[in-house]
Amino acid sequence: MNADGPADRIENPWGERTPYGRGEAWPVRVDTHLADGIQPGDVEHWAVSASLLHSNGDAMDIAVNEERIVGVRGRSQDRVNHGRLDVKDLYGWQANSSPDRLTTPLVRRDGALVPTNWDTAMSAIVGQTRDLLSERGPSSISFYTTGQLFLEEYYTLGLIAHGGIGTAHLDGNTRLCTATAAESLKESFGCDGQPGSYADIDHADVVALFGHNVAETQTVLWMRILDRLAGPDPPSIVCVDPRLTPVARAATVHLAPRPGTNVALMNALLHEIIENGWYDEAYVQAHTVGFGELAQTVRDYPPEHAAEITGVPAERIRAAARLLGTTERLVSTVLQGFYQSHQATAAAVQVNNVHLIRGMLGRPGAGVLQMNGQPTAENTREAGADGDLPGFRNWSNDSHIADLARVWNLDTMQIPHYAPPTHVMQMMRYAEEGSIRFMWITGTNPAVSLPELARIRSILGDDRLFVVAQDIFHTETCQLADVVLPAATWGEKTGTFTNTDRTVHLSEKAVEPPGDARADLDIFLDFAHRMEFTDKDGAPLIRWTDPESAFEAWKVCSAGRPCDYTGLSYDRLRDGGIQWPCTSTDSPGTERLYADGQFFADPDYCESYGRDLITGAPFEEIDYRAMNPYGRAIIRAAGYQPAHEPPTEEYPFSLITGRTIFHFHTRTKTARAPELQSAAPEVWVEMSAADAADIGADDGDMVEITTARSAVQARLRVGGIRDGVVFLPFHYGYWDTPGGYQPDGAGRAANELTLTDWDPPSKQPIFKTAAANVRRVRDREERQVRP
Repeated sequence: MNADGPADRIENPWGERTPYGRGEAWPVRVDTHLADGIQPGDVEHWAVSASLLHSNGDAMDIAVNEERIVGVRGRSQDRVNHGRLDVKDLYGWQANSSPDRLTTPLVRRDGALVPTNWDTAMSAIVGQTRDLLSERGPSSISFYTTGQLFLEEYYTLGLIAHGGIGTAHLDGNTRLCTATAAESLKESFGCDGQPGSYADIDHADVVALFGHNVAETQTVLWMRILDRLAGPDPPSIVCVDPRLTPVARAATVHLAPRPGTNVALMNALLHEIIENGWYDEAYVQAHTVGFGELAQTVRDYPPEHAAEITGVPAERIRAAARLLGTTERLVSTVLQGFYQSHQATAAAVQVNNVHLIRGMLGRPGAGVLQMNGQPTAENTREAGADGDLPGFRNWSNDSHIADLARVWNLDTMQIPHYAPPTHVMQMMRYAEEGSIRFMWITGTNPAVSLPELARIRSILGDDRLFVVAQDIFHTETCQLADVVLPAATWGEKTGTFTNTDRTVHLSEKAVEPPGDARADLDIFLDFAHRMEFTDKDGAPLIRWTDPESAFEAWKVCSAGRPCDYTGLSYDRLRDGGIQWPCTSTDSPGTERLYADGQFFADPDYCESYGRDLITGAPFEEIDYRAMNPYGRAIIRAAGYQPAHEPPTEEYPFSLITGRTIFHFHTRTKTARAPELQSAAPEVWVEMSAADAADIGADDGDMVEITTARSAVQARLRVGGIRDGVVFLPFHYGYWDTPGGYQPDGAGRAANELTLTDWDPPSKQPIFKTAAANVRRVRDREERQVRP
């Protein structure tokens, strides 16, 4: 057993190496951390669970002593992590027992939030909902949820919103991290669902990471890659990132493009693969449509032309293309460097195109992973809590609506499908204009995580908008709410959640929640009961009463769809994670999709008919059927277009935001774990040495970053980022600052600076192409610097 102490895993977040070779089993290494004074023999009970502070889905057991959580250990037998844990998992559980947990409901009285009881709080919510339904109709009501609830809770929320209220205004904060993953998979394969598996790392000859700093966002997956690199026959690494991250340092070829130019880079790589004949012509002809348009489009992107756009030398583009084009086993991963940037879906789809034209799908070592950013992001998409419909049903296919109405026993007209579901940025616009008057925000903190924060605070604080905030801590968003509901969290409730490679885990209740806090499922069920939602026969619309019965109801909804759960059960999942689709109780699950060259793209079955990659306009069913009558994979091409806010003389830098290894989302949990907060206590900004010298700043100086929207001050870190680019982590808000819950003077939240703009197909906000200026304001000794 590997019992790493705090210093060990803060200084070396990836732990010790366990090398292995291609095709071998990844060795087990069990990571454990217990509270001070607790020995393994003191643990009275271990509760089955998995990670909540990232999307990797690492299985773990929760240690319980005297009715409190006292530690965690990795599960050695689980397929995802083989016992390893992320540094945030090792220490993040301490947030559960933080003394500032929300423990009682709050309601706003005379401008202030005051404690109340559950009946009063729920009566206020129900009264407001009924009044709005009567006066303004379902479209006045909206729901904005998280990427950290359980599948059972998302499915219940989706039924409440779509079936009970009848509103199309439902989205998750997964819109900020995983919407492009979903959309890119729909564009290429007709449906969501990751083709690849984490186990493909064990077999790969080349691992390509496109805008994915896996070393900090999914550290256990990086451990797996590091162990391959330390073993015999290591894979080559291709890294696309403007920063010199740990991944870039380990890369065989590192490509550092200018922000917003990913499509031009991808087109150049595809140009080289096609020009050199490195594609699988037989696979393309048998299993895809659209190759001709791709070949025509990328003909205009030879490496020299792409180098002018991206700033990446042509010889490096050729070197990367040779690795991608000649390997026998290629694994690609994609994350926020593509998803949160300009032309997000178009760029992510080109990664899929590399695998489609090379036939790199459905076999060991050949797969693509359009990664998630949050632990239960996949569940929001499956269960219909991010704007999609449950079971990957197609909102524009009448037979899919009829099938969902059958499952829910509703008339089809009660399920809104007159237009695509509303994404959060559009919901905010509707609230700003006054048509949305109610927003129920669950487990997320848009007052820090959405772009252009001054605007978001103004919207959430508008007297016309009734805001419900359901969370475990008092956040910047709670401070603006009319009702605050205290929620239980991981370890205090039971449910399932699914990671990036479709592995479903069970998380069991280990301890009671503090005070009067309730599980999110119980809150939703209470609301549905008070609203008296019924089906078309007059029976209760929601017929389940606890997590396991909700899971069984979800299995009925998922039956026959790509994300089929019918072979799963709580009992089976107690033994470890299983990948969907799993259609029978004796099935081990499905490790890889599309092994037989058959896709979820049939016109009668697909989740989406696709969108124009430039405008985002949805294609019609008739066009899709004409283009893809036999349900093959779709190769979609896209030309490069310049970003909407390029650098200028006044704002000469490109600002990109992102994550850092020791924190998650807006730090509501990780900042309450002493080891994690101590490792990254304050916001910082990264610049290149040349750029720092140009503004007369040294490492550790305080600098001010400004955009057309606002200003943020942060400590300077001089690093290996490309010239002309500055990086700012987005985690840091205001709840733990002397000024309270909003900036007092210069801000520190990165999203004070970002712009209201989004990718047209995926509607994912763009956090990585803002034009910015930087100036030194104080040296490291805190002496003021004259302008």
